[in-house]
Amino acid sequence: MPKLKKGVKRVPKLKSSKKRLITNHKAQLRNRATRSKMRTAIKAVHQAPDQGAAQDALRRAFSTIDKTAKSRTIHKNMAARYKARLTKLVQSMN
Repeated sequence: MPKLKKGVKRVPKLKSSKKRLITNHKAQLRNRATRSKMRTAIKAVHQAPDQGAAQDALRRAFSTIDKTAKSRTIHKNMAARYKARLTKLVQSMN
């Protein structure tokens, strides 16, 4: 069972509540890792030295963003917004 916040004394008594606590914790860890990968991919596009490297980083970022949206960690409209902004950034590089 995941550790509760310091000072929290209430723990679930029902079996289903205990299971939800564990399941939610696992999902939280999975979502955090997925979101972190996505943010790292986005940073790679921002830090690309030239347009060629940015195009390559953009392709990888698109894949990561789409996977994150597919797993419902982020909303599909948020994914579209990220992709539009990144595309605009790469096109403005000269």
